[in-house]
Amino acid sequence: MRTEEEAAFAEYMTARRDAVRRTAYLLCGEWHKADDLTQTAFVKLYGAWGRIRDRGALDAYVRSCLVRATIDESRRPWRRERAVEFLPEPHPSAGGSADLADFAGGLADRDAVREALRQVPPGQRTVLVLRYYEGLDVKAVAQALGCSDGTVKSQTSRGLAALKAALAVTGTTPERREGEGR
Repeated sequence: MRTEEEAAFAEYMTARRDAVRRTAYLLCGEWHKADDLTQTAFVKLYGAWGRIRDRGALDAYVRSCLVRATIDESRRPWRRERAVEFLPEPHPSAGGSADLADFAGGLADRDAVREALRQVPPGQRTVLVLRYYEGLDVKAVAQALGCSDGTVKSQTSRGLAALKAALAVTGTTPERREGEGR
């Protein structure tokens, strides 16, 4: 690879690394695994960098590599083991204000959604992350996953139902939040 191409790759990777890592985390649910998946996606991109003509499609290419790597990793038997529970995120220093209560409630809701998302089957979780976190439309998700628009729609519907059911178990539902005056 030429020096100019390496510089362009390094610039792209630096700009997109955190966003790709967050997407990887939402796909797999573990930060260490997300780091591995992010690295795998960027290694694939580096190998194909000289062959990619449309630089505007880099995000789609990396996302596709990320989804494929997630699927590949989930099929390996040693990846089925679960890590120990993570330490909770540090809470801000106690100030006793209403902002602190809002912050704590937001953290609790975010953690509940993250945990509920882990309980959604991997294929449905992938569709939900691509649709609602990455903001892709049905056609773009279908293209990224190599499936039909109808499959994306049905997996979205089933995934949302599974997410809603998992959230109902924890008591984190829109109805609960409205009742609390949020």
